Amino acid sequence: MADQIKIRAQIQGEITDIRVLMQHPMETGQRKDERGQTLPMHFIQAFTVSLNGKPLIDGQLNTSISKNPLFAFKARGVKPGDKLAVAWTDNLGDKRQDEITIA
Repeated sequence: MADQIKIRAQIQGEITDIRVLMQHPMETGQRKDERGQTLPMHFIQAFTVSLNGKPLIDGQLNTSISKNPLFAFKARGVKPGDKLAVAWTDNLGDKRQDEITIA
């Protein structure tokens, strides 16, 4: 189904730019296939971003988010060697999780 989560973090002084690409079809339940059949809803419902096991972001999504959503945000206090983890769960119960070590 979906590929792994892609996480990028770039430290710039005290601020770290973090980008997260969550590869997922994000179907709204309103589109139709080539035979005119409605495609079922399939979207990420919840996601978390954590640093060294402590939550930075705890978010909820819905059907209005595009396919393969990309999120970008800034954080303070991130140091080389820290572990940044992202996890999501979709409305069908599928889950993905990935982690990087900040360079």
